[in-house]
Amino acid sequence: MLEVKPQSESGSDRPIPREGLSIAEAARRTGVSVHTLRYYERAGLVVTPIERTHGGRRRYHQLDLGWIAICTKLRATGMPIKTIRRYAQLVSDGSGNEQERLALLEAHRADVTAKLAEIQENLRLIDHKIDTYRGRLAAGDADRLWAPTR
Repeated sequence: MLEVKPQSESGSDRPIPREGLSIAEAARRTGVSVHTLRYYERAGLVVTPIERTHGGRRRYHQLDLGWIAICTKLRATGMPIKTIRRYAQLVSDGSGNEQERLALLEAHRADVTAKLAEIQENLRLIDHKIDTYRGRLAAGDADRLWAPTR
């Protein structure tokens, strides 16, 4: 079973018709482009084959939209496509590999946490510079701020 937290953004809280959604509607509901949806499928990032009509048009269901949301979040946090592909394969393979899935997600979490720490450190420097400029502007001596000259 794929556990996906329901989303209410982009109209994704509306029920999905039994016949599924077109690729354009799936793109609207997930917030990713039609091109990205096709890429996810070609790159092996989906956990189940996307259903198609007799005419070959893709039809997306709730499971598909939920999985796309997971892929999008993992990608947004810097998970490489190769790792998302591995995770999707593990999920597709079914039960018995939960430890490997957990290890993959824990490793990614550690990477994200390290990146967040680095960003927080960078933000502290930016905040310091902002405070310095505000202080000097308020004191009327902003012209004393360092400006490189050669």
